[in-house]
Amino acid sequence: MFDSETALLVVDAQESFRHRPYWTDRDEPAFVKRLQALIDGARERGIPVVQIFHVEETGAFSLESGNVRVFAGISISPDAVFHKRSHSALIGSGLDVWLVQHGIRRLIVSGIRTEQCCETTTRHASDSGYEVDYVTEATLTFPMTDRKGRVWSPEELKERTELVLEDRFAHVVTVESALERAAGAVAV
Repeated sequence: MFDSETALLVVDAQESFRHRPYWTDRDEPAFVKRLQALIDGARERGIPVVQIFHVEETGAFSLESGNVRVFAGISISPDAVFHKRSHSALIGSGLDVWLVQHGIRRLIVSGIRTEQCCETTTRHASDSGYEVDYVTEATLTFPMTDRKGRVWSPEELKERTELVLEDRFAHVVTVESALERAAGAVAV
């Protein structure tokens, strides 16, 4: 058991994304800075850090590719590591069991991609009874084109994610407020 009932989830912050056609490093420096601040803050407060990697059979997300490793610039010593094959980190990875075994009731969600695996994990966690803090500034995403040809910027995708999560599935918070909220959630 940990002294905290909160865990930090670092979802898919892995090198695999650099090998996708949509990759852009435009927002990378800010993402790395904010995610590292979140990881360091969690460590300082005794909050367990959980790293999740997305794994596929072939391509840039396969274990054989060598890209399923920590995103460059991030320093992390996770308390647990899980591999997932779906958008939600809570499906088929063993994370759900680990959280229960360690008395975790609150999750802080961060990682790559804002509107996909981070958002899906958040929704699933909320529906499973966890209190969730979603730290948008510690997530990264890339431009997307919809079926009508409109290009959505990372900022627009983040705003949309915040809109659909806030007060429904999560508290949308900053790095600092996520850490402050976690400090008030101590295991009994």
